[in-house]
Amino acid sequence: MSLTLVVLAAGMGSRYGGLKQIDPVGPAGETVLDYAVFDARRAGFSRVVFVIRRDFEELFRDSIGARYADRVEVDYVFQAVDALPAGFGSPAAREKPWGTGHALWCARAAVPGNFAVINADDFYGADSFRQLAGFLTPARPPEVALVGFMLANTLSEHGAVSRGVCAVDRGGALQEIVEHTGILPTDVGPGRKFSGAEVVSMNCWGFTPAIFEGLDRQFRSFLAPLGLGAAPAGAGPDSLKAEFYLPAAVSALVAEGQATVRVLPTASSWFGVTYREDKPRVEAALRTLIAAGEYPAALRA
Repeated sequence: MSLTLVVLAAGMGSRYGGLKQIDPVGPAGETVLDYAVFDARRAGFSRVVFVIRRDFEELFRDSIGARYADRVEVDYVFQAVDALPAGFGSPAAREKPWGTGHALWCARAAVPGNFAVINADDFYGADSFRQLAGFLTPARPPEVALVGFMLANTLSEHGAVSRGVCAVDRGGALQEIVEHTGILPTDVGPGRKFSGAEVVSMNCWGFTPAIFEGLDRQFRSFLAPLGLGAAPAGAGPDSLKAEFYLPAAVSALVAEGQATVRVLPTASSWFGVTYREDKPRVEAALRTLIAAGEYPAALRA
């Protein structure tokens, strides 16, 4: 079975201070995304779909997509603020697209088979992709997979992060995901808001195409209260900032009995470049993995 990797790469990088998807962190100029595609390829993924914005299409194609054209099939999907279901319109003052759930919704026509979803700026590790490939090869709807990471291993020393905290039953099935924003390292530890052992979603998913029907329904339900339809009152103030999170959409489908999610705990290290100050930590972590033999010194060598 042909497997596709969908990469959510339309983020503006506002906290990072630039287009972090193309920022080199590896010893031979590799990006975090280079390691993700490398891991996905050796796990059995043969196609990559990048969800990007049109305003940096040329830069992304030349700097990122061209790296993989001779190794995997590469396709592009565009996430735009005005890409909405029929009957809905975007408020003129809104600047950003509608979040990770919207990004995947935009890719619905480009993904005919089973697929994984990741963020472009997160390092998930080889085990995450091996587990997803193993799950997706026989997966059938309404099955969904989520690679779960420990909250304590997903924080930044340099600012707040948002995390989808998972409730998991004894059999490893997801019960719900609750999105928490503004999490700082000082919020985590004994006697604090979070213990650190919580399982969190880092947007590392395995889906069948059946997810798109439920995602479309959830997206419409998200948009309707914002006043974005044909109602005379027009868009409300929340319509300028509200985001349609993929974890929240999947959690809603689980609550409705429309999907079941198997949580795949991973031993892989997670790290990301949410803030520019995170970059030295990522570079050091990659050097450690290379020294341990997990990756070649130069991915394109």
